[in-house]
Amino acid sequence: MKVVGFTFVRNAIKFDYPAIESINSLLPLCDEVVVAVGNSEDDTLGLIQGVNSPKIRIIETVWDDTLREGGRVLAVETDKALAAVPADADWAIYLQADEVLHEADYPAIRAGMERWKNDKTVDGLLLNYRHFYGSYDYVGDSYRWYRREIRIVRPGIGVYSYRDAQGFRKPENQKLRVKLLEATVHHYGWVKTPAAMQRKQETFNKLWHSDDWVAQNVVPAAEFDYSQVDSLQRFTGRHPAVLAARIRQQNWQYDHDMTRNRYRLKDRFKHWLERASGYRIGEYRNYKLV
Repeated sequence: MKVVGFTFVRNAIKFDYPAIESINSLLPLCDEVVVAVGNSEDDTLGLIQGVNSPKIRIIETVWDDTLREGGRVLAVETDKALAAVPADADWAIYLQADEVLHEADYPAIRAGMERWKNDKTVDGLLLNYRHFYGSYDYVGDSYRWYRREIRIVRPGIGVYSYRDAQGFRKPENQKLRVKLLEATVHHYGWVKTPAAMQRKQETFNKLWHSDDWVAQNVVPAAEFDYSQVDSLQRFTGRHPAVLAARIRQQNWQYDHDMTRNRYRLKDRFKHWLERASGYRIGEYRNYKLV
């Protein structure tokens, strides 16, 4: 079985992405990892070149900064990395630069890829998500956070990145047929210094909106206000081992007052139903679970 990882990254240092940790979490599962490094305002290229692995293959890209609707440029960059995956790969594993796999999930991921490798009715594999917020101590538990997404796809069937690169589709805008794995992507996009998070908000909103919209909706500030959240829970598990050094180096404090969690009656019912049945009312599914 040949497995290739693929990812893209730009301005990893400026926006404090755990890009190296993300790549290192892919390496044990892959024969090769393709990294599309975009034209950056920092030394992101040097950072990625410093990864000590012969499995890394870097392709340099230039982002089209005129694509300012719906985060489309993120899908374009994802497709550049996917296009560089060798045609003889059985599976391609995708992570974004703020997503990390846990080593405890490697056996389940490997088993799933082996099990459905030759089953051509399966286009991809679906992973669960855990979204961290503010610090490494809290996870989002409201319905604003998506709980699953496709992160393993079958190359050679025309798969392409969809909308703002959250998921994938195949020719004629078809949803992928997927199997769910008991594995979880750890998403750290909302964990960074308050200053870096503010810079990210001011910049990344431009991938979705006009300058006028950003000026009206993103308040200029020195630091991001992490108190703007509806509901969090304290994380009591273990982070991926590749995150250990980054967590030790955290240089800011964030404490969430659980009494400020805001649950609507409707959300409480949804939580109860999901715990009882596994079904989430109104969930957006960019896939067909088979």
